[in-house]
Amino acid sequence: MTPAQAAWLRLLRTPRLGASAIVQGVEQHGSAETWVASRERPPRLPEAVGEADARWLARPRRQLVCWDSEDYPSLLRRIDDPPAALWVIGDATALWLPQLAIVGSRHASAGGLALARDFAATLTRSGLAITSGLAQGVDGAAHQACLQAQGQTIAVLGHGLDRIYPREHQSLAEAIASAGALVSEYPPGTAPRPGLFPRRNRLIAGLALGTLVVEAGLNSGSLITARLASEAGREVFAIPGSIHNPLAKGCHRLIREGAKLVESAQEIHEELAPLARVWADQLRGHLSNWEDAPTSAVAGDARAAAQPSDPDYDRVRQALGFDPVSIDELVSRTALTVAELSSMLLKMELDGEVSTTPGGRYSRKHERG
Repeated sequence: MTPAQAAWLRLLRTPRLGASAIVQGVEQHGSAETWVASRERPPRLPEAVGEADARWLARPRRQLVCWDSEDYPSLLRRIDDPPAALWVIGDATALWLPQLAIVGSRHASAGGLALARDFAATLTRSGLAITSGLAQGVDGAAHQACLQAQGQTIAVLGHGLDRIYPREHQSLAEAIASAGALVSEYPPGTAPRPGLFPRRNRLIAGLALGTLVVEAGLNSGSLITARLASEAGREVFAIPGSIHNPLAKGCHRLIREGAKLVESAQEIHEELAPLARVWADQLRGHLSNWEDAPTSAVAGDARAAAQPSDPDYDRVRQALGFDPVSIDELVSRTALTVAELSSMLLKMELDGEVSTTPGGRYSRKHERG
C-alpha cells in the first residue's frame, strides 16, 4: 500500500467525516497525505481494518480511485455531493467511457424487460457503455444485454464490493467485472441498507451522459435517478406505456415534467451524439495524459483498445460500403471485436465519416462531388 493510499483510507474510514468534507480538505491542503499529516489529531486506521483494505486492494483488478486522481471520472466531478473516492473491481478506465444509464422497475413486465434488452443491445453497438445498479428487473436485463452484445457495462452498488446484492446476480457481477466495472463509494464491509441505495443513484446518473427509464411506478427509485440526472444537467429519456399499466405511470410523470419521450434506441443515439463529441475531446485529453504517466496493466490495455491503429481504421473503411451494414457484419469482415468497432465507429461518426441508420446499421457518408 502506498503512503497516499494509506492516507486516503484513514480519511475514508473516519466516522462522521463525509465525502464533501474530505473533498474540501484534500483540495485545501493539496493532497490526502498533507492533510492527514497537518491535523492535530490525525485519523487512525484500526490495524485490522487497514490490513483488510490492503489485502482487498492487492487483489487483481481492484482499485481505489480518489478525488485527486486523474482517473477520477470527469462527469462525476460535476454533480452535487460527488463521492470522495470510488472502490472499483474491473477496469476503472471504463468509467471514462460515454455511458447511458438504463434504470427501471425491479418487477418489470416481460415487455419492459424486452425493451430494456433491446435498447441496451442497440445502444451498446452504437458505441455507448451501459450503466445501471445490478438490481433485479430492468437493471439486470440491461447489464446482460450489453454483455451479450460484447460491450462494456458498469454496475454501481449501494454497499461494499466484498458482497453482491441481490445474491442471484453473483455470476452477472463477475461477468461485469471482467468486461467493465463494479463500482461503489462504500468501502468493503458496508452491508446493504435501504438508505444507501438512493445515494447510490446519484452515481448512476452522474457517470452517464443521459438516463433512460424503461418502466417505473410512481414510487420507483428510478424516478430518483431521473431527477438527479436532470439536476446534473443530463438528458432524461422515458419510454411511454399503456395508461392502464401502473409501471408506466412513473415514465408518464417524467414525460410531463420534461423528459424526452422515446420509442426507439436510435432517438437516444441522435440526442447523445453531440454530447458524445464533447466527451470524445475530454477522453482524448485523458488518454494523452496516460502517455506520459506510469499506468497499470489494466489501464494500458484499455488505452490500447481505445486507440486502434490506423490500419484498423483502414480495414473498417474498406469493410463499410454505402449500403448500411450491421456491426455483426463488420465483425465478420474485419475480425475486430464489437467493443473495438463500437469505439471506432463512434469516433468515425463524430469525424463525419460514417452515418448511422435506424436499427444500428452503419454506412460511409457519400462524398459530394
